[in-house]
Amino acid sequence: MPQITHILFDCDNTLVLSEELAFEACAELANQILGERSISKRYTGPELMNEFVGQNFRGVVVSLQKNFGFPLTPEQLEGFVALEEERVIATIVAKGQPCVGANAQLDKLYAEKKYGLAVVSSSALRRVQASIKKVGQDKYFPADHVFSAATSLPVPTTKPDPAIYLFACKTIGKNPGECVAVEDSRSGTLSAVRAGIPVIGYVGSYEGESKQKEMEAVLRGAGAKIIMNHWDQFPERLAEIEKS
Repeated sequence: MPQITHILFDCDNTLVLSEELAFEACAELANQILGERSISKRYTGPELMNEFVGQNFRGVVVSLQKNFGFPLTPEQLEGFVALEEERVIATIVAKGQPCVGANAQLDKLYAEKKYGLAVVSSSALRRVQASIKKVGQDKYFPADHVFSAATSLPVPTTKPDPAIYLFACKTIGKNPGECVAVEDSRSGTLSAVRAGIPVIGYVGSYEGESKQKEMEAVLRGAGAKIIMNHWDQFPERLAEIEKS
């Protein structure tokens, strides 16, 4: 395979422990949307996360529309997306923490200067920027190497659409085969794999051994070449990808 020159990181629950925080805020707004349309279904944060992990809120709302058969005007959708963004950013700024061990590995990568580093997320760009800044990771990534499927593209989308990975590769001037992605979700893994990027699946943010084993099977099924349970394993897992 081509020489690996860039590492592309998902953000939520890969670099920053933000997914649970975000989905609590998302669930409140999703329930508001459903309630205003006399739909009785209600979600907790964990339920919404289990069903839609890896998608941004735009993707969640579009899925809810399909599941429950209610219309939204483009203006209404954009209004809800903007409201969710504000609520989630406020929560992450107050409570966000780095994934265990992530900053130590980023320190080493940044010091070695062997690989280019980028963030490729489904989440809104302001949320991603706020997340990595909150946990002190913004110094590792050039400002123009932080990408959002919700914001960076001409037409907003969400993973598993590969568009954001293809856009990121084009922007940094690399072929997909010269990159490695680190992803924690099925949709994120599918996005990278469909773009032609080998994936290290990260399960360390999932609680409990049984859930981690379950997600290992899910990520492998989506095409992840190798699994990482803790960030301490990253150098070894990257080396395995490079040798394959």
